[in-house]
Formats: sequence, structure tokens, C-alpha cells
Amino acid sequence: MSTKFSDLMAFSGPAPERINGRLAMIGFVAAMGVEIAKGQELWNGRIAMLGLIALAFTEYVKGTSLV
Repeated sequence: MSTKFSDLMAFSGPAPERINGRLAMIGFVAAMGVEIAKGQELWNGRIAMLGLIALAFTEYVKGTSLV
């Protein structure tokens, strides 16, 4: 695997996927922190359930896994 910056940051390179994944994790933890601080934990759980259903439905329609 090439270690050139342009190859790592290419559309099919490993960096964009990892960077987006890490930012999504940070965003999720930040959202949980705000909801716990405000006592509104139910919305996050509901949205997570909808996301899981959407993922399962998408994989069912495609016939393969997304990853």
C-alpha cells in the first residue's frame, strides 16, 4: 500500500473512511453527553433504532452487506 498523501486521501483510499468514522464517533458521544446533561435520552435511542432499521432494510434491498 502506498503511503503518499494523495493516495491515502484519494476517494478509494483508507483515510477518508477512517476520518469520517472517527468524526461520527465524536459526534455521537457529544450528542449523548448533551442528552444526558439535559435528561432527554429518549430521542437518541429512537434515532438509533431508526438507523438500525434503515441499515437492515438497505442491506435487504441490495442483497449484500454495505461493508
